[in-house]
Amino acid sequence: MIISKTPLRLSFVGGGSDLPAFYRDGVGAVLSTSINKFVYVTINKRFEPGIRLSYSKTEEVLSVAEIEHRIVKATLGKLGVDGGVEITSVADIPSRGSGLGSSSSFTVGLLHALYAYLGQYRPKLDLGREACEVEIDLCGEPIGKQDQYAAAAGGLNIIKFYPDETVTVEPVIAPAGVTDTIESEMLMFYTGIVRSASGVLQQQSDAVAADKAKKQALVRMTELVDVLRDEISRGNTDALGEILHENWMLKKGLTAAISSGDIDDYYDAARKAGARGGKLLGAGGGGFMVFSAPKERHADIKAALSHLRHVDFGFENMGTSIVFYQ
Repeated sequence: MIISKTPLRLSFVGGGSDLPAFYRDGVGAVLSTSINKFVYVTINKRFEPGIRLSYSKTEEVLSVAEIEHRIVKATLGKLGVDGGVEITSVADIPSRGSGLGSSSSFTVGLLHALYAYLGQYRPKLDLGREACEVEIDLCGEPIGKQDQYAAAAGGLNIIKFYPDETVTVEPVIAPAGVTDTIESEMLMFYTGIVRSASGVLQQQSDAVAADKAKKQALVRMTELVDVLRDEISRGNTDALGEILHENWMLKKGLTAAISSGDIDDYYDAARKAGARGGKLLGAGGGGFMVFSAPKERHADIKAALSHLRHVDFGFENMGTSIVFYQ
């Protein structure tokens, strides 16, 4: 049996610039961190032929061609695993529409576990690149590339996306204790609203391609990556909330699908209760919201959003890993 453990991610600024509608005409950039919420994938050799899958549903089939789960089907086909395996997955966070990159974390973790099953080593950034290939090229998802690399590499990073399709991952260097302070001042809430990330991202791509003003908003969001990196490097943790706020105001202007009346109300309530700034995570439309606020205001923010589920979390630095191999 083999078990992979792959983190989810929290994107601070620059989200959306990892879509080809933007980076093929310039360099996209996001600043994000992996968090201590994980997707676990197990692979075990079966005594019987065929393939058994267990995720939100169970599949038992004789061939890869019969598999309904698109990512599993594409990944097994890509690696030439044609049967005799059982694959299961569990996650710490709801796997659909969370805004935490869970689908890409699953893809990275599946690739990592399958390569271990085949007795092959793959560097982490290769796993990120291949996860993009599976989701975007093989499955045709209209998504970006940040989630795959964030899950694979782990840590607090600037991830850049170039017109030639190359991607780089640069760790953010901060004085001692700064990332601990940032982490301690963050709050996360689950809205309970489920949406299709692919649909929102397709609308965003179409809007950016058709409207120069919206593309310019994304340019400013990528500029905020360097602004935030510089403030973190100086140890100015108070700036995070203001930068998150500017990024969110820009992002929700890209398309009406990104926010909603309820989400705007949640955001305004948190700000009135003391949050410096925040954002809805992921493509938009639902999932999780995060806020940056002085710790002494956390109780007030939790009270203002008492109808939402507060979720404790922390940062993590390992990225995808094999935690059991036998």
